[in-house]
Amino acid sequence: MLIFLLLGALILILVYNFIKVYNHYTKLGIKQPKRPWPIFGDAWRTTFRIMSFGDFVYWIYNVYDKCRYLGFFQLSFPTFVVKDPDLIKDIAIKNFDHFTDHLAIINSDEEIFGKNLLFMKGDQWRTVFKIMSFADFVTWIYNHYSRCRYIGFYQFTVPTLLVRDPELIKEITIKSFDHFTDHRSIIDPDIDPVWGNNIFLMKGYKWKEMRSALSRAFTSSKMKHMFEVINESAEKFAKYFIEKNDGPIELEMKNAYSRFSNDVIATTAFGIKVDSLREPNNEFYTLGFKMTKLTGIWMMIKFGLYHLTPKLCQYLKLSIFDQTLSSYFKNIILNAIKFREKNHIVRKDMIDILLKTKDTNGSEDVEVVETGFATVKEDPYLYNYPFKQLKFLTNEDIVSQAMIFFFAGFEGISSLLSYGSHELAFHKDIQDKLRDEIRQTHKLNNGKLTYEFLLSMKYMDMTFCEMVRKWAPALFVDRVCVKPYTIEPKYPDEPTVKLKPGDVLWIPIYALHRDQKYYPDPEQFNPERFSDENKDRINPYAYIPFGVGPRNCLGSRFAILECKALMYHLLLNFEIVPLPKTKVPLKFYSSSFANTVEKEVWLGLKRI
Repeated sequence: MLIFLLLGALILILVYNFIKVYNHYTKLGIKQPKRPWPIFGDAWRTTFRIMSFGDFVYWIYNVYDKCRYLGFFQLSFPTFVVKDPDLIKDIAIKNFDHFTDHLAIINSDEEIFGKNLLFMKGDQWRTVFKIMSFADFVTWIYNHYSRCRYIGFYQFTVPTLLVRDPELIKEITIKSFDHFTDHRSIIDPDIDPVWGNNIFLMKGYKWKEMRSALSRAFTSSKMKHMFEVINESAEKFAKYFIEKNDGPIELEMKNAYSRFSNDVIATTAFGIKVDSLREPNNEFYTLGFKMTKLTGIWMMIKFGLYHLTPKLCQYLKLSIFDQTLSSYFKNIILNAIKFREKNHIVRKDMIDILLKTKDTNGSEDVEVVETGFATVKEDPYLYNYPFKQLKFLTNEDIVSQAMIFFFAGFEGISSLLSYGSHELAFHKDIQDKLRDEIRQTHKLNNGKLTYEFLLSMKYMDMTFCEMVRKWAPALFVDRVCVKPYTIEPKYPDEPTVKLKPGDVLWIPIYALHRDQKYYPDPEQFNPERFSDENKDRINPYAYIPFGVGPRNCLGSRFAILECKALMYHLLLNFEIVPLPKTKVPLKFYSSSFANTVEKEVWLGLKRI
């Protein structure tokens, strides 16, 4: 009986397929080859070796030579053959958004072959091949459903929830922080301990220990001690160009500012003094430039491989960063620590602060005085963490934190300053108003810039806040769910979203900062947004240039002081002006995951 049932089912399947392959294109009025077989379709000719696959494709192409297209069945899949070159152009180029994917013959969950570039679809493919810059990609997703509080997309093969709503951002990053404590990391600390053990990539309890220790190294009181070093570097930067005294100076600003930020970091985080303007090819700068360059085909391939096949990368011990370069900077720090401990040398820099954190239980009083509106408000919980459980810093910990500080400062500060200078060059009224405040402050402080005077400058803070709104150092921040969490529906058409440990969320800083709902005319550079009259209207969770919640940017105060001190000394002595070769507008480079612009930022310094 069972045999007859199976035989009957097989006959029904064959009849269904027979009707399907004969009638499908007939109903559509599209020509197709004669005599397709059930199940095998027109491909029976290759399946049973009647003809080669090349001959089969050639045969289909020539079945109806006057048609622009025809239909056939590859097995049970109805398939169009497009013959006409103009129609091919329409499909492959003009209307590409309608035809982005390949037919995948391997399940996308298959560990190795299922995640290759050929079978990628939609958002995954778009990111890898960089049809748009990474900033534009984030904004494109953000704007895809403008009325939604969140959107799902794929970053490579990882399903990711992009959170658009400021209130939901607050809920995730602050109120329910214990459910979203981690960042996603693609660097294995066992393969790359120098980079894998920095605070940005640490997880869970280990992160909490380290953050509690390091928070004391970055308070306003500690920044006040380090301000002398920062101010000296900014003053030296301006003095170098004053001494040139040869008319308007043409500068590629990213290059110039990277030398300034390099020298500040060399002094504060590595304990050495370099002068990258007067010694442009010094080893510290040239190797640092190589290490922080996240562009190029090989770098893109490594990032892609780590996202697509992390287990394979771990097996191959593939490192994102050049190990020779990492070892060079690691040895500088270890030698500086050894020399200071042996000779009892104390300097007002980051190594000194971290060494003190290493050797104490962190019981000193913490003074928190904010350095401006853009400063991230620290969570008191981080300062009140029980010290009996606090992990004292090792030399290796100091190395890892100095390395991430170097990376963030070298690239992030130089980019922000160059894009901010570009804005000032094309907004002379803003630049003049800022210079007037600088001159007034210069008279009040008798020509000596102090920490207190710098923080008292209101228009300086307004201008800086607008710089980091429009040109935030990070395009997005992520969070990883560590405990089950449910996003309850707020609107009738919203589903209940249940997040499980390992799920990834993105908070799109760049897109939030350019959303007209929060910032009217968002492309316009306008410091008045942050005036005393206006800044209270800004949604604090739609303005997050240095992140939000306990996992905010630890070095935000340092970055603010560095940028403000540089602007003070530069604008006191120079007017920043456009040049004939200055590019407008600035556009992000499509082959970089960082906020790097396509063309060099050329501007002039005109002595005043």
